[in-house]
Amino acid sequence: MDTPLSTIAVVGLGTMGIGIAEVLARAGREVIGIDVSDAAARQAVAALEASTARAVKKERITEGERLDALARFRTFSDLQAVADAQLVIEVVPESYEIKQQLFRELDAIVSPTTILATGTNALSVTRLAAESQHPERVLGLHFFNPAPAMKLVEVVSSVLTAPPAVEAVTELARELGKEPVAVGDRPGFVADGLLFGYLNQAAAMYEANYASREDIDAAMKLGCGLPMGPLALLDLIGVDTARTVLEAMYSASHDRLHAPAPVLKQLSEAGLTGRKAGRGFYTYMAPGSQTVVPDTQTPLESAGAQAGRTVRSVGVAGSGTMASGIAEVFAKAGYDVVLAARSQEKADTAKRRIAKSLERSVTKGRLTAQARDETLGRITAAGSLDSFADVDLAVEAVAEDLAVKQQLFGTLDKICKPGAVLATTTSSLPVVACARATSRPQDVIGMHFFNPAPAMKLVEVVRTVLTADDVHATVREVCRKIRKHPVDCGDRAGFIVNALLFPYLNNAIKMVEEHYATLDDIDAAMKLGGGYPMGPFELLDVVGLDVSLAIEKVLHGEFRDPGLAPAPLLEHLVAAGCLGRKTGRGFREYARR
Repeated sequence: MDTPLSTIAVVGLGTMGIGIAEVLARAGREVIGIDVSDAAARQAVAALEASTARAVKKERITEGERLDALARFRTFSDLQAVADAQLVIEVVPESYEIKQQLFRELDAIVSPTTILATGTNALSVTRLAAESQHPERVLGLHFFNPAPAMKLVEVVSSVLTAPPAVEAVTELARELGKEPVAVGDRPGFVADGLLFGYLNQAAAMYEANYASREDIDAAMKLGCGLPMGPLALLDLIGVDTARTVLEAMYSASHDRLHAPAPVLKQLSEAGLTGRKAGRGFYTYMAPGSQTVVPDTQTPLESAGAQAGRTVRSVGVAGSGTMASGIAEVFAKAGYDVVLAARSQEKADTAKRRIAKSLERSVTKGRLTAQARDETLGRITAAGSLDSFADVDLAVEAVAEDLAVKQQLFGTLDKICKPGAVLATTTSSLPVVACARATSRPQDVIGMHFFNPAPAMKLVEVVRTVLTADDVHATVREVCRKIRKHPVDCGDRAGFIVNALLFPYLNNAIKMVEEHYATLDDIDAAMKLGGGYPMGPFELLDVVGLDVSLAIEKVLHGEFRDPGLAPAPLLEHLVAAGCLGRKTGRGFREYARR
């Protein structure tokens, strides 16, 4: 295993196999491509020619480098061609029977020192290694799609794998310009182990008709900064592939969050497996196309929709960062805003915070000085809710405490004029409980802004079973006027974003508790393999561990799923006062300001 990995075979020339072959060839390795289908082999060569031509056009490589890479890639249909390879990477279908047969055949062809790597993300590397005459040379090498672009490579060791084999492929990954992460053998490893549970919950949310596919995907893109929504991602991965991975994860964990949502089976068995079939959760222009076309589920333009109420003035209750941000958003959009706090001093402080925010926008060239002055002039700071007597829309942004919010809504009920819309910005509490604190529950709705409100485009619009249609229509129209993207969801814990985000964060904590992977490796895996803007532990420390724990408890209390129970490590850190960046220590330590 001290031999340099200069000749590498890739068995299985599907999308992933071609991508891996391109990475290797461009990095100077001799690549032997194997596929039982001659047509697949020809297609692999054509795909590599086209991909490298695009790379030249984008000036990522030169024409000379392209020709050299193409010359290093040879394809065969006979497995005997891998005899001289120092490393064989298999990317054949996710089947124990197929992969085990391949490993038995390879034993008879390659040198005893040749490393055998499986590209599986769902099957047991240990079980595959046990079929080999030399299990110590078998490991997992999990690239991510598209392999040329994605930086993460998970290096998977079984209990049988020899350390030199791991060291050799880890060094290879670095030489390929990838970020190797060492993980143990369990279905999904790190990135997919966290990702597929989240995707499964999104599929279940869609299946339950809780929210539309478009709203679920928009919520996660705009609310979490993800490059793609979960249902669109399932279509890209393949619904059948996702189901296979989840079945393997559930068989190992018995966690209901990993039990494949029935809709995945229904779509798979109907042949609606995503982009590759031309239809999955969405419908595409053609099989293999990424262009979504309208179908029977596509939302229609709101012609003839319910008319809303007129909103000219807005009241924002609260003096914290969220209240200030929401007031700024409404004032920028041309609304007259009353910003009310528990005292005039707190209200004035909140308005000064808005003034600083607007000044930063001017400094960065995002806002003119005139627009700054006009926006600030539309905001009236008040020390009492009595100033809400004439507002058309009242938005509360006070502490996330149900008793506090209910008391405030009771007060708004007495002060606000008939027909005024009353909105709560809660992220986890039942909106209907706020509505029942008033004599007009039909006028109450949820408007969940995301922090920082001036920058984040998403607003979750939460209607209760009592919310009037024209109130819902009013809030959606207001969202559009303030240049936010509204998504509709029902009144249940977590709404869309938090209901999908926090179980994923909780599962990341469980991985650390189980000593499966380190904080750094998990964060790197999700950023490099999942395209997340922040790793889960970075995000937890930013959100606040106490806030995260509170949301986890609400989700667990609502859905009663054992898999949603807060990870003990999270509870211990909160009990110790380690709440994240705001206290200088959470999952990591931070310099005190």
